[in-house]
Amino acid sequence: MLTRWWRWWRERRPSSDAEVVLFTRAGCHLCEEAHEFLHAEQARLPFRLVVRDVDASPETRHEYGECVPVVLVDGRVRFRGRIDPVLWRRLMRHRSRGSAGS
Repeated sequence: MLTRWWRWWRERRPSSDAEVVLFTRAGCHLCEEAHEFLHAEQARLPFRLVVRDVDASPETRHEYGECVPVVLVDGRVRFRGRIDPVLWRRLMRHRSRGSAGS
């Protein structure tokens, strides 16, 4: 019985090969919240999380400026400022279904 449940759970559990980039800035409390949220979400849905300092290069500083944190999923900006947990989960669920059909 446990084996059947485990197989069902593993098949139902979304998998992801997504790359999530979090642009942050030192001393930014919203950035810390975003990092904590994304780190916790990795336990629920594995994905690669890359954290970058927005002030590390003039290009990223110019592109994202004061809009940190910025979250990119597979190269597309998905969140600026706070991460909406409902939208995040919907995005990742949709993304995993789309890649499962590929």
